[in-house]
Order: sequence, then C-alpha cells, then structure tokens
Amino acid sequence: MSEWLKKYRENHADFDKGSLNAIGMDPFAAFSTWFDEAVNHGETEANAFVLSTATSEEGVSSRIVYLKELKDQRFVFYTNYLSQKGQQIAAHAKVSMLFFWPGLQRQLRIEGIAEKIAEQESDAYFASRPRESQLGAWASRQSEILEGPGDLIAAFEKYDQQFPNAVPRPPHWGGYAIQATSIEFWQGRPSRLHDRIVFVKENGAWKQIRKNP
Repeated sequence: MSEWLKKYRENHADFDKGSLNAIGMDPFAAFSTWFDEAVNHGETEANAFVLSTATSEEGVSSRIVYLKELKDQRFVFYTNYLSQKGQQIAAHAKVSMLFFWPGLQRQLRIEGIAEKIAEQESDAYFASRPRESQLGAWASRQSEILEGPGDLIAAFEKYDQQFPNAVPRPPHWGGYAIQATSIEFWQGRPSRLHDRIVFVKENGAWKQIRKNP
C-alpha cells in the first residue's frame, strides 16, 4: 500500500453521517431536501454535477456542469448546443447525472432523457447572466480546436463591439431539461454498509427499491 493511501486511511473516519430511513416516497421532494442540506452544510458548488453522455463510438463522455433549476420535475442546465455534449445529446438523448456531497457522505445518481427547453426560457435565463458571460457564449466555439488564447480574446472583443448594448442569446446556446427515469440516493454508512434507495418509474408511477451497497 502506498504511503499516501496509508495516511489517508489514518486521517479519515468511517462513514457516519446518517441513514435513509425517512426519505419518503417522493423522489423530487427528497432531492430538494438533500440539495438544501448540501447548500446549508457548505458543500462546495453544491449544484455541480457530473453529466455523462454517450459517444458515437459507444463510449461515454463526462464533464462537470451546473444545475440551474428543478422545474416541473425536470433538471435544467445550460450549454452550447454545438458543443461535444450537445452533439452527443442530439444523437443519444439518454444521459446520467451524478452529484457528490462528500461533507454529507452522499451521492445522488439520476438517469434520464435530455431535451431542449423552450426558446423563451433560454432567452430569459440568458438575459439574467452577466454581460461578460453572455459575450463568452458568443466568443467560444465550444469543443472546437483553438489555435491559441489570443483568438478567444479577439472573438470576445469582437462581440463586445458588435453588441454595445443588450447581448442577444446565440441561437446555438440554451437549456436542456432532463426527465428522470431513475433517481438513486446513496448515503455512506459504517463498515461500508451503505444505504442505497432507488426510485424507478414504472407505468408512469415511481416505485421505491433498496439495493445492496
């Protein structure tokens, strides 16, 4: 065993933060409770999650994005539709989400289908962003090859001059909403006897099951 791993084990106690005995039968109410607890606990970037998408080579691609809203039981985030993730979602709409809140010893896993939200909703959110972020959405050809940082700065300055007042939303930028098909709540427990409660949708209704850790 490496020295750093020995030191890690010496300095970290067993999982001891709680259990899932009272999570309820509504997965979205449970999500909201867990999210609020993560924020109140001071978890860094509590709304950050790993978004995984399928590639054309039958592989998987993952990155961190930010949850912006839970609306009508759908999880909403924003990005460039022409980015790698956007192109992969266009080809394979099934995605997964993973939240990790280490201070609470919790993970939350969601699988579902991603689809674009209404343009009016994307317009409204884009208008709420800082001007610099709006210009950045125009300047960045997300996921394409960049010859150097100077090109990105030049593009930013170009659009700053092109839009001296209000910055319109780029047609290639907007929101996705993920309609969940399964939601798993994972709570660390002593002796690695972790709690795993999964909500799966069957015939339009949510069914709750418990899994081995």
